Amino acid sequence: MLSIIQVFIPTTRHICSSANCQSEEYVRKFILENTEIAGQQILDLGSGCGASAIAAKLSGAAHVVANDIDTVAAVATHMNCELNGLPPPVCLTNNMIGSQPEGFDLILLGDMFYDEALATSLHSWLDRCIKTHGTKVLIGDPGRAQFEEHGIRRLLHQLAEFELPKSVREENYGLTCSSVWCYRPEL
Repeated sequence: MLSIIQVFIPTTRHICSSANCQSEEYVRKFILENTEIAGQQILDLGSGCGASAIAAKLSGAAHVVANDIDTVAAVATHMNCELNGLPPPVCLTNNMIGSQPEGFDLILLGDMFYDEALATSLHSWLDRCIKTHGTKVLIGDPGRAQFEEHGIRRLLHQLAEFELPKSVREENYGLTCSSVWCYRPEL
């Protein structure tokens, strides 16, 4: 059983958004239940508390990088690895979006489309990662308007949908479920 401490520290909006953590939680759940990633190189982008990175480690990934621009996220990831008796993944706090794509087999994202400019940057960078290395991409998103209306949306295939807990639905005005998507630009 995977134990995760959800760390909510008001330093940036992506680390303290409970809908974000729920999206990350559902990506983690999907990885543990469905995705064969043993032996793969994994990037958990916008890693937050590290739940997806930890799930990748537990699923036998050869190498895992947790990346979040908030240094508190790296601390949370280390705490959660310790809680689960795992060595921590490599934790990077530089902004990897827009950088030269590395050879990851799989990139995991949880609720990174909360801002239109960020969504556009992500779309462009993920497309380059896929075209350069054949990288697969899994995205967790609670259905934010910026995501639903963005051009990337038509290039996604829904893999799973999960109802958000009542407290998260009440807190996030209109968000009712979170989905896990596979980004497939060839669609």
